[in-house]
Amino acid sequence: MEIDKKIIKGAIARLEEIIARLEKAVNDRHEGLEKVDSSYRESAVNLIHYTTFRKFNLTNLQRILRDLGITGFSHAEGHVMSSLLHSKRLLESLLGQVTTFEVDGVTSADRSKALMEQHSRDLLGDVVEGRRVSIMVTQPTESAYHPELVRQMLEAGMDCARVNCAHDNPEVWLKIINNVREEARKMGKTVRIAMDLSGPKIRTGVLEAGMRVRKFSPKKDEGGHVVKPATVLLKRKLQENSPSNVLPVSVHLLENLAVGDKVSFKDERGKKRQLEVAEVTPGMVKAYLYKTSYIRTGTALHKKDGLVSDVGELPRAERPLLLKTGQMLKVTGPDQVGRNAVKAWDGTLTQPALVPCQMPEVFKSLRAGERVLFDDGKIEGVIREVEEDGFTAEITRTRENGSWLKSEKGINFPDSDLKVRGLTDKDREDLKFIAQHADVVNFSFVNSAKDVEDLLYELEQLDVLQSIGVILKIETGKAYDHLYEILARAMRKKKIGVMIARGDLAVETGWQHMGLIQEEILALCGAAHVPVTWATQVLENLAKKGLPSRSEITDATNSLQAECVMLNKGPYIIDAIKLLDSILKETEKFRSKKERMLPRIE
Repeated sequence: MEIDKKIIKGAIARLEEIIARLEKAVNDRHEGLEKVDSSYRESAVNLIHYTTFRKFNLTNLQRILRDLGITGFSHAEGHVMSSLLHSKRLLESLLGQVTTFEVDGVTSADRSKALMEQHSRDLLGDVVEGRRVSIMVTQPTESAYHPELVRQMLEAGMDCARVNCAHDNPEVWLKIINNVREEARKMGKTVRIAMDLSGPKIRTGVLEAGMRVRKFSPKKDEGGHVVKPATVLLKRKLQENSPSNVLPVSVHLLENLAVGDKVSFKDERGKKRQLEVAEVTPGMVKAYLYKTSYIRTGTALHKKDGLVSDVGELPRAERPLLLKTGQMLKVTGPDQVGRNAVKAWDGTLTQPALVPCQMPEVFKSLRAGERVLFDDGKIEGVIREVEEDGFTAEITRTRENGSWLKSEKGINFPDSDLKVRGLTDKDREDLKFIAQHADVVNFSFVNSAKDVEDLLYELEQLDVLQSIGVILKIETGKAYDHLYEILARAMRKKKIGVMIARGDLAVETGWQHMGLIQEEILALCGAAHVPVTWATQVLENLAKKGLPSRSEITDATNSLQAECVMLNKGPYIIDAIKLLDSILKETEKFRSKKERMLPRIE
């Protein structure tokens, strides 16, 4: 093929223009670079290179390079200047020009990879042999009381244990952390502890209470056969944070049960049911239920020898709201109790459904016509009227027969400019515990560089600024828009990372945009050599129901683009950890981050 020298010279001129612009951008931001931690100085320069580089329309240049067999810039975010200089030198060689360029201070592809690996180790620690990506696992309350569960997670491949400060309390957190560290010590393994700050709670509040009843359901397959019975824990009394499968019973009953015993009862519907005792430990009995049961306060439990015990006081179950398209919903402050719509005897509506919001300060940022989303976007509405103490929304999308809305479900305002800061008073108090016991703090609801500044100031006051890692959770459209500024400010400390909270982010920005936004976050963090945690609903079906979907396997495979993958809790979490560990190790043979490799086919 005859080479068109005019086209090549034009491409070289274009590259020289881009290179000059990148150098100027670095010079213009010299003052800010001096504040960056030394471990991130080189990365900060490359981040400036990348963000400046992306302002150019490169379509024509990439086509020319591709036609000449020269690799384009699709995976060059970690070493932008090096790629530009190499491409320029190759084009010049086609014209018979022998040129060199200075490599001092220029991040090469190998150097980019080394920086990302070093930053990942600093933040997340070493990973197991054969796997580059760490596995972070959300700890359930049970991990505080069952160290064997923690041991199974570690054996399955957990590298980092996540404790969410939005749940439980410091007493439970410490028990979980102690169990993780002790079980890891026994195995000769080092595990990082990451703790999530709760952040501002834009969630639904308390709803009307219903009956004091708990539902227990075994897991069944498609044919209705029981594959896993419901687990019931019998204890002397309920604690403040007791799991929902605990029933309080008399000490006399606990002391007279043995493995294999059957405990009979009639549930709330009058159905005859049996508990089968599977395990007896001091103060607790584990039993299995093979049929769905509704057990209330006062349900009589019978043993074959005549021993009887009534179930003790259970908390009231809430009454969720049933919302349908076209219905009006009143959202109020947290001092009110949510309830369903009120109707007259003839069916006419007298009062709309009402739900409290745990953060009433957002009301002053809202405007009529803006959207409001509930429960990860499952319910959508449009704000029709805003008042000082709340707003009224028209429900515009639910399931065909309506959708249920419970307490503690997220509320999103994707069109609103909320004046909400990332750190709350609770977060500042929780940071005192985190500073003493954790290796990493996951910062929820970060929206700006100022939010990062606030967190780093608090860590400095606690004398852990450089010793503790920080993972910035990108979960809002505003955080995505300000990601460059957020990263630039965070790079003033050594151990940093980013978590793509894909569920909240998708609700905020629209599901149709999520694929592109996820790629852009990965690219920007790749340019900054900042490790990324891939989060939300990874192997969710497997963890919760015992069987993964095909799309989950693909998603888990794609998570190799990140440096860490987060799994949420569920009854089948051990299976989920094992499968993720296997997928990551196997996929890594064929792919390194974004670059696909072609090993010999066997």
